[in-house]
Amino acid sequence: MIRVRDITRVFGPVTAVDALSFEVARGEIFGIVGPDGAGKSTLLRLMSGILFAGKGSIVIDGVDVRDDPYRIKEKLAYMPQRFGLYEDLTVEENIYFFGRLFGVPGREIRNRLPRLYEFSRLGPFKDRLAGKLSGGMKQKLGLACCLVHKPAVILLDEPTNGVDPVSRREFWKILYDLLGEGVTIVVSTAYLDEAERCNRVALMHEGKFIRTGAPAEIKGSVTGALLEIKSDDVWKAETLMKKSGRFRAVIREGEALRVFVPDGRRGAAAIRAMLVKKGLAVRSIGVKAPSLENCFMEIIAEGGAS
Repeated sequence: MIRVRDITRVFGPVTAVDALSFEVARGEIFGIVGPDGAGKSTLLRLMSGILFAGKGSIVIDGVDVRDDPYRIKEKLAYMPQRFGLYEDLTVEENIYFFGRLFGVPGREIRNRLPRLYEFSRLGPFKDRLAGKLSGGMKQKLGLACCLVHKPAVILLDEPTNGVDPVSRREFWKILYDLLGEGVTIVVSTAYLDEAERCNRVALMHEGKFIRTGAPAEIKGSVTGALLEIKSDDVWKAETLMKKSGRFRAVIREGEALRVFVPDGRRGAAAIRAMLVKKGLAVRSIGVKAPSLENCFMEIIAEGGAS
């Protein structure tokens, strides 16, 4: 469905997207994960045809984005981080407006409204001004406006950023419903727990994909055991472990530290001995199942090599 080959985009001295190549299958949710400045938004803009690459090609459903940018608009929908809703229009007026922009006849938009309201649950609010909606409801309205022309591909740039947890779950339920209808979805996110819901994930850092695969495959690619350490002074323990130079990444999560070690039993004994020697009491230390976020931090720390 989507084939990207050697895409590069440079802004002055900064290479925002660096010789990326990947493919996305039809009916797949493909997640792009990375910190701010990794190049996620630039990549999605390139895929949507808003920006053009300095080199490389992007083909979506047989259409080259650069060679035929107008035809590609019929096949995809792009939802940026801040979707351009008209806040002085109602929910329904916004849907009609964007439908007409995509060339959908008014009668056809009217026929599609029940389905759009069904998945977004915006029916009871169809006469409310968009400016009066909550953040989560605005995101749902933005998605409804993107879907009014029935695209085969949806590009979503951090669609749940700043949205409450309940609305995030509802939004992802909508995405799974669309997936069941054969829609292909590419979504960028800074939430690693959301990335675990994707069929495949690309970890992006400094314009490159440093690891790509199913979430379970990425977690399985990180060797060693993840230890969780709790002490009477997490801040001092973190400082000591970082200064020791023995660990690539020491991750603090609340009152606990997490770190990858080659061997769980030996690593736990060595860390306990080091902290106790420095006068810190260790409340607990043990092996934990790593999250995708833990693995991402470790992959970056080790240089991102696959």
